[in-house]
Amino acid sequence: MAELIGPRLYSCCNCRNHVSIHDDIISKAFQGRNGRAFLFSHAMNVVIGPKEDRHLLTGLHTVADVYCGDCREVLGWKYERAYEASQKYKEGKFILEKSKIVKENW
Repeated sequence: MAELIGPRLYSCCNCRNHVSIHDDIISKAFQGRNGRAFLFSHAMNVVIGPKEDRHLLTGLHTVADVYCGDCREVLGWKYERAYEASQKYKEGKFILEKSKIVKENW
């Protein structure tokens, strides 16, 4: 009998709230505040903080911190605006830090 297997998920490291799915990873080659981070096309069950300009490794961006919708743990940020043409692909995308998320259904 075949087992039903759901999507591979990423959850908040603190409360296990589902925050993204594996298929939404665009890149694993990003740097967060605390080490490696993943760029996701979408996130779910999160709260977006206020927008602010930050100087990141790739230049000036307008970003908003991303918090777990349940426990309010800071998970990463959302790129709202990129000022350099080569960075425009990040707009509307999410950085989730590897140290802040755990794998589910793997």
